[in-house]
Amino acid sequence: MSGLLTGKRGLVMGVANERSIAWGIAKAMAGAGAELAFTYQGDAFGKRLEPLAQSLGSDFMVDVDVTNDASLDAAFEQLGNRWDSIDFVVHAIAYSDKSELTGRFLDTSRANFKNSLDISAYSFIEVARRAHPFMKDNGGTLLTLTYGGSNRVTPNYNVMGVAKAALESATRYLANDLGPEGIRVNAISPGPMKTLAGAAIGGARKTYKHTEQNAPMRSNATLEAVGGTAVYLASDAGACTTGEIIRVDGGFHILGMPQQEHL
Repeated sequence: MSGLLTGKRGLVMGVANERSIAWGIAKAMAGAGAELAFTYQGDAFGKRLEPLAQSLGSDFMVDVDVTNDASLDAAFEQLGNRWDSIDFVVHAIAYSDKSELTGRFLDTSRANFKNSLDISAYSFIEVARRAHPFMKDNGGTLLTLTYGGSNRVTPNYNVMGVAKAALESATRYLANDLGPEGIRVNAISPGPMKTLAGAAIGGARKTYKHTEQNAPMRSNATLEAVGGTAVYLASDAGACTTGEIIRVDGGFHILGMPQQEHL
């Protein structure tokens, strides 16, 4: 994929550490020639991000709280002060109270429901609203991350499944709104991955093992595979792909039941 994103630049939101899906995407995009800016929230995440960003040749980091309109406005103002246009945004932001990512969905609290939907789904709309003016002349790509628990019950995923369902619907509506401006909006749906976010879900190790054993490819997604998909979607090769949920899960989503040897 060398050179596919040469001359393009974009914003990557949500890198927590070197095992983050957002980091896999950032590495792949930088390897394909893109120039990157990053966001983080708070000093602790900023300290983790700085050496990673520097390793990809980026010194452009912006602190942002996606639940705060003023913080979002300030972040995109900083972006505008540095660049007059961008070609893509990667939105890899989600959150739920860890204590509610175990047990029954029935026990979801009102407060955590609102907070989870706000951070995990509504923030993509807020980001799109601020990002699309930077793409009006040449079009661009908005990417977000989802998971199969959006449409199939996954034990312990609970309110995050509802949040991801909302995010996927928002992806389709944004794709329709922004298509006339040449802006594509897509979501990537990896299978379970060993990330900081994934570890917060109850029974994560069992889920990871189950999908690895039963997926048609007999493997879970890798950072490289997800990154490569993001590069395709942000490149000119993805010019006619929008409103899609692209699954990168070794084919696990096609199964109706486990493989015979694991029944």
